[in-house]
Amino acid sequence: MKKWFFGMLVFILAATLAACGNKEEASGGSSDSGDDSGEIKIGSIIDASGSAAPLGKPEEETIKMIIDEVNEQGGIDGKKIKLISIDSKSDQNEAVLGMKKLIEQEKVTAIIGGTISGNSLAMIPLAEKAQVPYISLAASKQVNKPDDNSPREWTYKTAQGDDVVIPKLLEYLKDEKLTKVAWLGVANSYGTSGHEEFEKLKGEYDIEAVIEEEFEATVNDAKSMLTRVKKADPQAIIVWGTAQESAVVTKNIREIGLDVPIIESHGIGTKEFIELAGNAANGVIFPAGKLLVVDELEDSDPQKEVLNQFKESYEGKFDKAASTFGGHAYDAVHILVNALEEVGTDKEKLREALENTEGFVGISGVFNMSSDDHNGLKSDSLTMIEINDGEWTKGD
Repeated sequence: MKKWFFGMLVFILAATLAACGNKEEASGGSSDSGDDSGEIKIGSIIDASGSAAPLGKPEEETIKMIIDEVNEQGGIDGKKIKLISIDSKSDQNEAVLGMKKLIEQEKVTAIIGGTISGNSLAMIPLAEKAQVPYISLAASKQVNKPDDNSPREWTYKTAQGDDVVIPKLLEYLKDEKLTKVAWLGVANSYGTSGHEEFEKLKGEYDIEAVIEEEFEATVNDAKSMLTRVKKADPQAIIVWGTAQESAVVTKNIREIGLDVPIIESHGIGTKEFIELAGNAANGVIFPAGKLLVVDELEDSDPQKEVLNQFKESYEGKFDKAASTFGGHAYDAVHILVNALEEVGTDKEKLREALENTEGFVGISGVFNMSSDDHNGLKSDSLTMIEINDGEWTKGD
């Protein structure tokens, strides 16, 4: 009797363990698909705080705003989007940890983010290994066209890359006969990538760099560097950085009396740059998307209606000026939503749908992606912009 009773206990225990194991496996499968529970899990990793917050905060706000709009309209095939948003705090380690969490724990269908190039580049290997569609918001060409040919099958990008921006900048310099320039670049992935493209292309436009210098993203005084620049006597100064550090360098240029044109990168396309640089911002010229000067566009411009709609929606909700960085997020969410509506949450089908994005009229331009181009933008997505009296005006 005892043997029989013991045997029954063993049998019941084994059956219970098997049932628990099956339940856990099913739960894992449900989370991985992202939509079995009636929702689609999308992750975002944005620098909503820290030094890159002037770029990241409007990105975070835009992502949440658009996903709320999609959900209010019924979601995707009746399924609401669940956004899991992580603040990477302008820190590369935080960005990588956030990527691991979204992939391994949350098992999201796709990921949007990477405000700055260094963070995006650190996140890419994780997305590629896990085969999760990832749309970066950073500018470096290395995000989608790496020089080392490392995999980018699952990685896409909505910001104009330096391979698109540098030719626009060089063309402007040549047209203005500013052929002897100083190159001042931020000492990070964004600055390095921009400088490499500048070095590669400057000869084609007959541009010479009479001096090249780097400054830290945390710079608070660049006068000693600019003293050397002044001695080199350039016809113009290129400042390649983002809002916070570029504002410091721009103010210092004015303070030491360097009276030459200042040409900057699209990384300053936010009101925070103007606020930080103050009067020194006036006269600065830079290439950027058309959002900043939408009122000056011809009615025939294919982007004008979309730009106005985004501007009105964002400014009405957040009571501040819309920025091109929020525009990168707008494009990423809408391109992803379009792909989800077309093919659902199967990751391989989703990857193919993203790759075949064609004729999408967005904030950063008109996107035509392909297997060879996971950005899909050309130089015609940019316009030269000049800052006058604290406002953006068309400079070309």
